[in-house]
Amino acid sequence: MTIERKSPTGILGFPTAPFKENGVLDENALAANIQFLVDEGLSSIFIACGSGEFHAINKSEYQVMVETAVKVVNGKVPIYTGVGGNITTAIELVKLSKDLGADGYLILPPYLIVGEQKGLYNYYKAVIETSELNAIIYQRDNAIFSLETVQRLVDNFPQIVGLKDGYGNMELALEFTQTLGDRIEFLNGMPFAEITMPAYANIGFNSYSSAMSNYIPHISRIYYDALLGGNKELVRQIYVDVMLPLNRIRQARKGYAVSLIKAGMEIMGMDVRGTVRPPVIELEKAHYHQLEAVIKNTLEKYPIVKEEVRS
Repeated sequence: MTIERKSPTGILGFPTAPFKENGVLDENALAANIQFLVDEGLSSIFIACGSGEFHAINKSEYQVMVETAVKVVNGKVPIYTGVGGNITTAIELVKLSKDLGADGYLILPPYLIVGEQKGLYNYYKAVIETSELNAIIYQRDNAIFSLETVQRLVDNFPQIVGLKDGYGNMELALEFTQTLGDRIEFLNGMPFAEITMPAYANIGFNSYSSAMSNYIPHISRIYYDALLGGNKELVRQIYVDVMLPLNRIRQARKGYAVSLIKAGMEIMGMDVRGTVRPPVIELEKAHYHQLEAVIKNTLEKYPIVKEEVRS
């Protein structure tokens, strides 16, 4: 079997991990979430990653999430899984992802420890060399790479098809894009990536992870099309009308990056109920009502136009 060495591009889908009120993973709600993203034309599914509360799910739940994604997607778009933790766990999840039919994986930052560049290289090397699956390395928190480390990883492991940046240092991001060029894809992985995409798009980042697509994907699509098409006025309008109000709510409490998504899905009538696992907290009532108002205003100004057939 020949593996295509190509990272997903465009708007990337990151499903949640829906839980029932008793805390059990809701497989039906998960399947509906994934199907919604596929139907809305997102380019790929990244399952059991940050939005999927990777930090809070056990291995059996992880397996169910990946199995559900593979079944629902049915080959329509690439599926990437989240892997991470200690090296042994990360390698186990890579193997499981391969066995279950995933197309690749996103390597989340190592657990807790801040390593030197040599240590980071050795961690990612240990994970990547165990499989021929496509790999995307993720820069954020305690995994901040130097250009030399990224070059060394890319030179030694053709499995690496992308770098996702959640750090936000534009000088460093430019070093990557200008030096590595088209050898790998560059993905904007900043929290609420739409907020920073106008800057990232100008330096060679063609893709971003869209949490907002879980509940108002048509806005992500309009925004991204306007950005690529050079419609600066529409980009500005959506930024002011939608992005900034949502981002202000997201920044109100730690952990809202996840719970805001589920609250938005609930407001849009999806079977999620906003339940999250500690240490993440659910939206406070005041913030929930603010979110309702933002979504209501958004739908009034930018109504959903259903297409008969979505490619």
